[in-house]
Amino acid sequence: MQNMTLDKIAKACEGTLVTGKIPFLGEVSQVVMDSRQVEKDGLFIASVGERVDGHDFITAVCEAGAACVVCEKAPGDIEKDYILVKDSFLALRQIGQYYREQLPTTIVGITGSVGKTSTKEFVATVLEQKYKVLKTEGNYNNEIGLPLTILKIRKEHEVAVLEMGINHFGEMDRLGAIAKPDMGIITNIGQCHLEFLGSQEGILRAKSEMLPHIKPDGKIVLNGDDNLLRSIEPQQNHKIIYYGMADDNGLYADEIQDRGLFGSVCQIHTKSGDFEAHIPLPGFHMIYNGLAATAVGLELGLKLEEIARGLEMVKALGGRSNVIKLKNQIVLDDCYNANPVSMKAALDLLKLAPGRMVAILGDMGELGPDAPKLHWEIGAYSVENKTDILICIGTACAQMAEGARMQLEATNSEKTQIHYFDTVQAFLEKIPQIVEPGDTILVKASHFMQFDTIVKTLLAN
Repeated sequence: MQNMTLDKIAKACEGTLVTGKIPFLGEVSQVVMDSRQVEKDGLFIASVGERVDGHDFITAVCEAGAACVVCEKAPGDIEKDYILVKDSFLALRQIGQYYREQLPTTIVGITGSVGKTSTKEFVATVLEQKYKVLKTEGNYNNEIGLPLTILKIRKEHEVAVLEMGINHFGEMDRLGAIAKPDMGIITNIGQCHLEFLGSQEGILRAKSEMLPHIKPDGKIVLNGDDNLLRSIEPQQNHKIIYYGMADDNGLYADEIQDRGLFGSVCQIHTKSGDFEAHIPLPGFHMIYNGLAATAVGLELGLKLEEIARGLEMVKALGGRSNVIKLKNQIVLDDCYNANPVSMKAALDLLKLAPGRMVAILGDMGELGPDAPKLHWEIGAYSVENKTDILICIGTACAQMAEGARMQLEATNSEKTQIHYFDTVQAFLEKIPQIVEPGDTILVKASHFMQFDTIVKTLLAN
């Protein structure tokens, strides 16, 4: 890793370098916090977690070939160098920021209430048609995951596509200081994290903390159909690029052909010309992701045919709008996360399905005092969408089930069968009595509900 010598790392994280019996004079090969990932000449950052103390593995990582450890507590009798710091997590952020500052790699930062991960996949897949790209893996989008991702960038990576997730004020400011994007994307301003950010205006303010950290003369890519995002004004000579369905955006889509669970086809209009785009993932919202990727591709010099090819190659991730065809059923695996906007989008997608429409929905987190009302509204919305079977799971979902029942009564309808379970396990025991061959089954909840267990059970049956 270029310029990643121990003395420079110690200076970057304001630590004290203690030279061991075998001093390391070269550049470290990697920076990790997981002791199982340590390679020869790597740097291990020992942190105190909720369940595990990384300091307990210092001897083992040294024996595995680590060049040095960063730690909050002086280790015992080890022969390797170590850097003593007050806060290992702060040190990680500082080391990540120092490393980023010397990278020639173009950084694309992505945030927003909904669609960050799928937009990241679209952008990365499009850019891979021309560049060597590194992208955020899994849920590495916070103050631990972001610097760890940046520290994986190597000289062969021409572009890095980084997802940036937050739920408190100040977090995006810190992430932005680490990433220093050349280009920033905000997908939309929805209703997630209301518990901590208070309102959609608060969410806009928190997400916008990224903007001052975008490099001067950088680009800001915004969903122009989002009225709150339209209020953002350029800073530091930043160029704002709008995308959306309305033709007053500089980049827009129309002539949309919905292919149900198998995606859509549309015409994308750009200042460089128009092209037909095949969006392989289901849902109207995926077209927005394709538009964001198109905007980035154009700014980084891709041809329209390269962008079109990239869009068509995008694949779904497990837990995120992933359509799984079984022998007698279709499972819509969207269980990684949930908020009111994405819940409604998923229910809209379910309407396109063959067979009975079965929605297995769970609690949505971080909605603050409006949580009961927002869950109630999702229940009512599912009835309006004529969902055949609605299964509500979790404490907050008691209100979802109530909203569905009241909507049934108000419309004098018997279309939707409603089931409520307080736990995932209670539902798993009843699956054979509720789910039938030929059903299309949506599985969606916030990540803490662990709905991946439901998906695994459905796949195993």
